[in-house]
Amino acid sequence: MPIATVNPANGETLRTYEAMGEEEIERRIQLAEATFRTYRTTALDERARLMHRAADLLEADQEEIGRVITTEMGKPVKQARAEAAKCAKTMRWYAEHAASLLADEEPAESDVKDSGASRALVRYRPLGPVLAVMPWNFPLWQVIRFAAPALMAGNVGLLKHASNVPQTALYLEELFHRAGFPEGCFQTLLIGSAEVDGILRDERVRAATLTGSEPAGRAVAATSGEMIKKTVLELGGSDPFVVMPSADVDRAAEVAVTARTQNAGQSCIAAKRFIVHTDVYDAFVERFTAGMRALKVGDPLDEETEVGPLSSEQGLNDVMELVDDAKRAGATVLCGGERPEGPGWYYPPTVLADVTREMRIHREEAFGPVATLYRVADLDEAVLIANDSDFGLSSNVWTRDDADVDRFVRDLEAGGVYVNGMTASHPAFPFGGVKRSGYGRELSGHGIREFCNITTVWHGA
Repeated sequence: MPIATVNPANGETLRTYEAMGEEEIERRIQLAEATFRTYRTTALDERARLMHRAADLLEADQEEIGRVITTEMGKPVKQARAEAAKCAKTMRWYAEHAASLLADEEPAESDVKDSGASRALVRYRPLGPVLAVMPWNFPLWQVIRFAAPALMAGNVGLLKHASNVPQTALYLEELFHRAGFPEGCFQTLLIGSAEVDGILRDERVRAATLTGSEPAGRAVAATSGEMIKKTVLELGGSDPFVVMPSADVDRAAEVAVTARTQNAGQSCIAAKRFIVHTDVYDAFVERFTAGMRALKVGDPLDEETEVGPLSSEQGLNDVMELVDDAKRAGATVLCGGERPEGPGWYYPPTVLADVTREMRIHREEAFGPVATLYRVADLDEAVLIANDSDFGLSSNVWTRDDADVDRFVRDLEAGGVYVNGMTASHPAFPFGGVKRSGYGRELSGHGIREFCNITTVWHGA
């Protein structure tokens, strides 16, 4: 795949880039290793000062970088600016909280004494250069939620970004450099996927994180396992959105529209499977379908646009194939379901009813604005269908019954359970999944400690 900016709204290639060769890759890995030796000893308050400065610059650049994101992957420009603002917020959160999150831990005095020590503690130390393999769908956010905690912990980053967002990738390297971080703290590698394996095998690269597809995750995990390197994987999701009889159906339907179509539905944590109790099914479906049909699809640079194009022609074809397969197998199309005429990789907000286990869309992640509906008779059936997935990233539950909540929190196989609201990441809360959605956690204290050497320090009596 070429490294290029191709505008999804019209298919026009705007800029192309030469991939870095072996010599440049080697130079950058050498620089990362050399920088880490000194940066790891930088005081936390100095790291925080630099991170605050980077956040200031990103906020000032919101309009410019927002338009770059929109032209590279099609996100409506208002959403692109909001992504930049969220990144700045997260950078500040880690700048303000890293000292407490990484503070030495003192075991219980009785345990210290029992171990024969006069003193003992647990200290968090950085690992070294970390390779980040990142996707295009949130081209700033996916990187910053790794970079902010990693840099605050004293690690350095090497970014292999998706090949269709090279301008965003280069902007991120420039951002940290402009903020005053040493040159080798954060570097972008303009390379193809084929070069990732060799970089993972380099002993100077100590760990890796990947957000992306299941096949990409398997490849990175396999090589990292062979090299015995720590990895964090955030892969696909097919999140359930469960609506029970006690729910506020109007509010649930309204939020469901956003939960399915934000970023044109190209989000791992987007609600994709809508599992609705039969008592409120008809009312929910009527409101939800009307909301999906009313969305404005169009030019992502238009401030009024709510759903832009999909990021690539391949992505569009993948969504069309899933919908067409479901239609052939008997699914009912309540709205959308056909590609519109004209240029660009657009697909309309689509709602499918009468979905069965035999359809591909029941098993595969639909990375576009396509919702599937399931009518259930009771809570047991809702849990059964919600868990009938290879993925387990997050989940949404709408109910005002505390007993329902307790049961869903106990039994849903997911990294998050969001009650009466849509899944949304926040720097204070751990983010990640189970099953084929990956392992490890980003964000919160769990995220900053993923790439730390958790060190026991023991003093004899």
